[in-house]
Amino acid sequence: MNEVDAIRIEAFRQFKKEIRGSKEYLIVGIDVAKEKHHAFFGTATGKTLLRRLVFENDLDGFSKLLDRAEALRIQEGLSKVVFGLEPTGDYHKPLGEHLIKCAKFVVLASGVAVKRNRELLDGRWDKNDGKDAANVADLVVQGKCMFYEYPEGKVRDLRVLLSLKMHLKKQEHRLRVRIRNHLVAQYFPELDRAWGHSESESLAIVRWCLDPSVIAGLEPDEFIKRVTHRDRGARQRARLEGLWKSAVDSVGCQVPEAVSVECQVVVEGLKRLKEEIKEVSDEIELICHRFEEYPFLLSIPGFGPGVSAQVLGAIGDPHRFNNASEVLKMAGLDLSASRSGKTSETARPVISKRGKAHLRYMLYQAALIASIHNRDFINYYTQKLVGRQQEQGIKTKMRVKLAAKLLVIAWTLMKKKEPFDPGYLKN
Repeated sequence: MNEVDAIRIEAFRQFKKEIRGSKEYLIVGIDVAKEKHHAFFGTATGKTLLRRLVFENDLDGFSKLLDRAEALRIQEGLSKVVFGLEPTGDYHKPLGEHLIKCAKFVVLASGVAVKRNRELLDGRWDKNDGKDAANVADLVVQGKCMFYEYPEGKVRDLRVLLSLKMHLKKQEHRLRVRIRNHLVAQYFPELDRAWGHSESESLAIVRWCLDPSVIAGLEPDEFIKRVTHRDRGARQRARLEGLWKSAVDSVGCQVPEAVSVECQVVVEGLKRLKEEIKEVSDEIELICHRFEEYPFLLSIPGFGPGVSAQVLGAIGDPHRFNNASEVLKMAGLDLSASRSGKTSETARPVISKRGKAHLRYMLYQAALIASIHNRDFINYYTQKLVGRQQEQGIKTKMRVKLAAKLLVIAWTLMKKKEPFDPGYLKN
């Protein structure tokens, strides 16, 4: 952690301790929008100084905000200023980054907290920009806010590419679903049964000869040459000949001429997406090698390049977390339960799912692999199941618990910069 980040984190921790009832702070709550932002100015003792300041999302607007905040701070005899933002898409990032570069203290009010606190301002659910700014300021006064992370360049690079890869993977999945559930299901449903054997062959059929009547008009050898350029033996030939025979009696709909255009577009689009995903994955791996913690993450059973990259991007600087519970909250793997009117024995805790969903998914996959292929993790997982084998869903629950354990281990290794040791499973 560099010196600036260490100072910001320590200032945030001190702020959380002293904000309630403090007479030193000017509180600026900001409702973020795309073109214009609304700001509310008040004190931690509940005094309203300026209900509404509208400023543009540009340098002049940011200067207007800072000048008004400084003027009010001096007029009221206050020593510190804190700016509270509600994260709204990516619209808050230019303002937040500008304030941090100007050495201002910035915090975040989560969208969930803002929504729940809105009614408490005047007993009504009434949403408007001015009220939302006051709502953010009210949460900051209560200390119900989060640290505004401003990571170093390589962490931001990694997060950008991880987000891009996830976006591309979603597009890839949409195209796959369209090909199988729209084109194949409608015009050549018999092809879907053989899809899992070789996707490349199936895509070639969709691209060049989806119409069963066209396939039936070809000789078997000609059909095979059209959809594949590699001879993988008798099993491949038997499979393709089976498809050729099924085309003769296919129950698919009549294929319009325009479908050939759609087939070309979606198949070529899918191929391009695969190439782009490969390029992004390679770039992600290059960036990961710039982290000295990366080899230590790879030493954890079940952690490959994909999981390690996700953990690196999510945690960033491991020293910004005080303890393991904060790391679990970040991923949404912390336990919560409704215990009102219940005893501890009857209340069933579940993971909160308030954090990063994709990170949870990747950690679960890592836990699944480790609990099947690594001896230490197999023993740990088996011990957790002893006496509870008959409980419904217990295997999944224990793997989720193992995923949380893996995240804490990963965070510990990043802090200590040391490889995995099976002894961590006993802690």
